[in-house]
Amino acid sequence: MKPEKLKLIIAEGEGLSAEFKEKYTTRIDQDIVAFANTNGGIIILGVNDQGEIVGEKLTGRMKAELQALVRNCDPPIIINRIYQSEKLVIIEIPEGDDKPYSCSSGYFRRLDAVTQKMSRKELGFLFKKSESIPYEEKIISEIGWKDISREKISAFFKESDVSFKKIVPSEVLSSLNLANKNGIKNAGVLFFARKPRDLILQCQMTLVAFKGKDRIHIYDRKEVQDDLLTQFNEAVTFLQKHLNLRSEIHGVNRKDILEIPLEALREAVANAIIHRDYSIRGTSLMVEVHEDRVVLSNPGGLPEGLTMALLGKTNISVRRNELIADMFARMDKVERIGTGIQRINGLLWEAGLPAPEIKSNLFFRIAFSRPVITRQAAAGDKDQNMRPKKTREKAREKAREKILDSIRSNPAINQQELAKVAGLSVKGIEWNLRKLKDQGILLRIGPDKGGHWEIIPDRERE
Repeated sequence: MKPEKLKLIIAEGEGLSAEFKEKYTTRIDQDIVAFANTNGGIIILGVNDQGEIVGEKLTGRMKAELQALVRNCDPPIIINRIYQSEKLVIIEIPEGDDKPYSCSSGYFRRLDAVTQKMSRKELGFLFKKSESIPYEEKIISEIGWKDISREKISAFFKESDVSFKKIVPSEVLSSLNLANKNGIKNAGVLFFARKPRDLILQCQMTLVAFKGKDRIHIYDRKEVQDDLLTQFNEAVTFLQKHLNLRSEIHGVNRKDILEIPLEALREAVANAIIHRDYSIRGTSLMVEVHEDRVVLSNPGGLPEGLTMALLGKTNISVRRNELIADMFARMDKVERIGTGIQRINGLLWEAGLPAPEIKSNLFFRIAFSRPVITRQAAAGDKDQNMRPKKTREKAREKAREKILDSIRSNPAINQQELAKVAGLSVKGIEWNLRKLKDQGILLRIGPDKGGHWEIIPDRERE
């Protein structure tokens, strides 16, 4: 691998196909299995978590041990490229032809920049025999490097907080796994082509604002026929334009707050782009603003193996477009490891709003309710103006009951586990635990790691 390309991979940071390690350990077999089970990738030894080069030396013993580790995988994994590059040790892992692979610790896969152990259920549907290549992985023959925009690559680097002076499109797309020796993949076209819709007709998004509650009278409409980052930014801007703001005073400062949390909407827009089925021609991703709701719908229902019963209730993540998901994770547009729906629910709960309505058939549809207060405050309906506050308090009561029930069952439960049970973000759990402790209902015994919770019965009954 050329030194310039290696520098680019380190500058871009860890991702779907890149893992950095400060030093060699035998647990590296987990990452090797994960890359073989996903799209292949590269492990760089001698780089710390901050992307700083600390150095590592390839010894004969290390190389022999690495080969023994991969031979003991089931089935064995063949790695032909293990080498020293200046101060770094490089291990290149090809995508496996005989998935799934396991090591002594189990089955693993790559999800964004994380090596994740797979459950039995994930194994059942992630590695069903299939001869088809995902649409985002297919090479598009009609495009050449002259059709790739350096300006769009620069915009991506800016969003990803990457600084790299010389932009060589072939090296950038190759390092991001968006191109290979055979050409540029559809995912590369969707992000970086000068005119992506000339090559992929369905690369478009429709933004519509309606008067009233029916899809009849349109008062604003915009067609976005550009790359995926532009689609994301245009959708967020459109929602900010057509949703109401309310103001809160904190001390001497005034803060404007969107009626539906902006972070929840951003997460939903990103998820719609990531999970869309781009192989369905003649379709468009839709963002609709109505008087009483905001609706996002993307072509393609839930990916095979993921059901409505599992959606948002587990940390299982099934993605139709791994490469597109990795790009949005690099730009910090989505939560990693499939926690998007949980995060949306938590943000809405914190704002006193109901969870979104979700439906899936040929299209995946998520609908956010707009607060009643924004539609009826002008009419002077005081009862309606009180509803958001009452709804918020009721939701908080219900969440605290779930938290306390979970602690009764498992006093050592951690915040991440409580977030899954209560359907909140970790921030929401922290807020509730602090309130319960302030009220004298809950007591923490011992440190954050290794400690446990105790409920004070007398205070709980008050």
